[in-house]
Amino acid sequence: MAANEQLAMLVQGDRVHRSVYADPAIFELEMQRVFGRAWLVLGHESQLRSPGDYFTTRMGREPIVVVRKNEKEISVLVNRCAHRGATVCADGRGRLSGDGERFVCPYHGWSYDRSGALQAVPFADGYEKGKLSQLRLKAVPRVGFYRGFIFASLSPQGEDLEAFLGPARASFDDFVDRAPGGELEVAGGVFKHAYNGNWKLMLENHLDGAHPAWVHASSVAAARAAPEPGKPGEEHYYDIAVRQMRQNGAPDPVWDAIGMWTTPWGHGYMGDYHSDERLVAGMGNPLFDGYRKSLIEHKGEEEADRILRVTLWNTIVYPNCSFMSQFRQLRIIHPLAVDRSVVYTYSFRMKDAPPQMFRDTVAFANVVNGTGSWVLTDDLEVYERIQRGLSSSALDGTYLGRGYGRDVEEAEGARRGGTGTSEIYVRAQFAAWLRYMSQ
Repeated sequence: MAANEQLAMLVQGDRVHRSVYADPAIFELEMQRVFGRAWLVLGHESQLRSPGDYFTTRMGREPIVVVRKNEKEISVLVNRCAHRGATVCADGRGRLSGDGERFVCPYHGWSYDRSGALQAVPFADGYEKGKLSQLRLKAVPRVGFYRGFIFASLSPQGEDLEAFLGPARASFDDFVDRAPGGELEVAGGVFKHAYNGNWKLMLENHLDGAHPAWVHASSVAAARAAPEPGKPGEEHYYDIAVRQMRQNGAPDPVWDAIGMWTTPWGHGYMGDYHSDERLVAGMGNPLFDGYRKSLIEHKGEEEADRILRVTLWNTIVYPNCSFMSQFRQLRIIHPLAVDRSVVYTYSFRMKDAPPQMFRDTVAFANVVNGTGSWVLTDDLEVYERIQRGLSSSALDGTYLGRGYGRDVEEAEGARRGGTGTSEIYVRAQFAAWLRYMSQ
């Protein structure tokens, strides 16, 4: 049987084989065919304010450095010296401050400019003439931008970025439109956490409306027993935590009424769940009123009210990103092994919004994304239990049948689940997975 036919047998409508989470050989193929082909979210242009600014990241197995070449151009380079293979840039971020400052390999001192071109080699006379001019830091073949977010693909061929995003563009639009002056910036550091589980588990969980009442039962109970959030203008520092954890305990009809959409490339997004007035104190709250006033000043009242009526929530950009536009949180997952993953979480500040809005963003990050939170730690425990369970050969398949056969076709190839708790988002991710893996 051909290899692609074998892969197709692993994904069967409402079931997938456990090996897609547990087989190291399949994981290695994913690094080549999924992470080696898809557009991946790398970061945001605000991380590269000035020429010479850079940050490191990963694209699957590939170590990457993203650097602002000049005022208009950004380079995405494989962080690997052309000589003996050492990474030339340490993990993190920084700035090449002068025009002549370069990335220098710590092993033998080979140096490269912001575009990756080789500039200097110690003992250059020892190499065959003409060979050195052919060497450089390899440039990633495709780089794209949407509303300030940086994307790249290790494959020279494939869908253009806007076609890849499809209807999920609306989630990025919502993210940026909520900033009164249209300017976002990554701020407040980064949360990093690891778990002993497959990378797909996080992406599946972030659109799962059926799990919070069970996985997060303890934090829901604690929030319900907590003092009521303060009245407008008299909020407590813990109000966001109380509101968010109580929302996780919403009754089943609320979750079933949520809108759940997917796209042809595996992206998904949730709507009709959190409005600004339900999760944060709404009209009559000085903070919210100040924010709305700022939106009106920059965009006009009609457009400001349109923006505030958008209720998109978690968005998955398959295969490596999850974000929340209303609370300005973005998570990028880095697969390390079939059963080991690392997640980086970034918070964004809206520059022209009231400063207290960023305080709420950081507070929300602590509640949902911090390694000491009462919410994230529940999810990590479940990911690891799933991974251990899928290592068992007692059953071959996992069942994804909730809502199967009741999906609704919408514009641009989007599909909407029959209910908000449909497992359409997992089925869509595996349809995209098979598309990548079989090309």
